[in-house]
Amino acid sequence: MHLFYVDESGSVADPAQRHFVLAGVAVFERKTHWIEEKLNSIAESFSSEDPHAIELHGSPMRAGRDGWKSHPLEARLEAIKSALRLGIQEQYPKGVRLFGAVIKKDAVAGKDPVMCAFEQLTSRFDMFLKRCHHKYSDPQRGIMLFDSSSTERRIQSLAREFKYKGHSWGKTSNYAEVPVFMDSKASRLIQLADLVAFALFRFYEYDDSSFYDVIKDCFDSEGGTVHGLHVIS
Repeated sequence: MHLFYVDESGSVADPAQRHFVLAGVAVFERKTHWIEEKLNSIAESFSSEDPHAIELHGSPMRAGRDGWKSHPLEARLEAIKSALRLGIQEQYPKGVRLFGAVIKKDAVAGKDPVMCAFEQLTSRFDMFLKRCHHKYSDPQRGIMLFDSSSTERRIQSLAREFKYKGHSWGKTSNYAEVPVFMDSKASRLIQLADLVAFALFRFYEYDDSSFYDVIKDCFDSEGGTVHGLHVIS
């Protein structure tokens, strides 16, 4: 099974923010433990006694919130890059690939940015699963795992709608279950998804490519065409 860990970055309700991002990392089930081990090693450099108390969360790490202020800024920024490099860049494309949807809110005026982003993400991951099945005889199913958020009810509703009524390009057909929501503190892979969404948000909202440059070549692609990243601007 392919496990697709997803998180959001940017606020739909905040008028000061121009973009909303939904993004994450798809991981073949047998690779999750090894990626978690690599992320744990980064956390250990900040707390060797209790590394599991350290949450790798992009915005607090960069801003120095939630206990991160006691660590030097340079070390915090390098930890974000290291997590993206060890967890994604060095694993791609064997069992790991990225998907993301970046929505400029005023470009979809009158529409729900969450719906626009989720429709892109869920259909593109479904297309990847279909491609694995038909082109590589790999009939693995997938499941989306989200960080708990204010958009949970909306996403659950959309997932059912896309499966039974369809989205703009058809119906999803390769998911083993509706999206599952979990506490990011309990999952290093959800934390990695947060870093992916954060990297995209920093790039498109602030033209800061320092994190995006690490992962820019790791989005799902086939034959030179990038399928895993969609930007509405």
